Amino acid sequence: MPVPTGRRERKKAATRQKIADTALRLFLERGYDAVGIRDVAAEADVAVTTLFSHFASKEALVFEQDQDFEQRLARAVTDRAPHEPLIPALRREIQALVRHCAAEDAAPIWRMIDASPALRQYEVSMRLRHAESLAAAIAADPDQAQTTTACRTIARFVIDAHSLAREAADPEAAVDEIFRMIEAAWNV
Repeated sequence: MPVPTGRRERKKAATRQKIADTALRLFLERGYDAVGIRDVAAEADVAVTTLFSHFASKEALVFEQDQDFEQRLARAVTDRAPHEPLIPALRREIQALVRHCAAEDAAPIWRMIDASPALRQYEVSMRLRHAESLAAAIAADPDQAQTTTACRTIARFVIDAHSLAREAADPEAAVDEIFRMIEAAWNV
């Protein structure tokens, strides 16, 4: 996530991070369902309205890196070197994201997500949104001569690659295996 430059933006970012960190700590200590929005706001020493000005829902507190994830994938398409193929650029970004999500300290968070129907449902809707955003970035690339359907399909495969690899015994090997299939599909 870009570092905010102005004082006001830095304060807003610090407040947002404080709320997210507090929420995650409480969720992991007490359980996601046992913690309410008011609990998080009180512990973070902010008003509930302040919390909601930074996060649209309780679920969004858990996925506070959501926008960064979406932007990183779009930038993997738009910021790649001239003439760099699309799929290797996406593979590299997914590999980095999977490494982050598969880190040992992330395991309790994923167990919490997997145990909560509300969080699983939120994750599914978030992944669909990420796929649409990625598809739009791919379709807007002047070097790509693929149909909208092909762009949307590959984008969904890429988003699903992240999820599947995160759950695999060997996440990096899973990314490699999945991206061999994605590359074959893209080059048809």
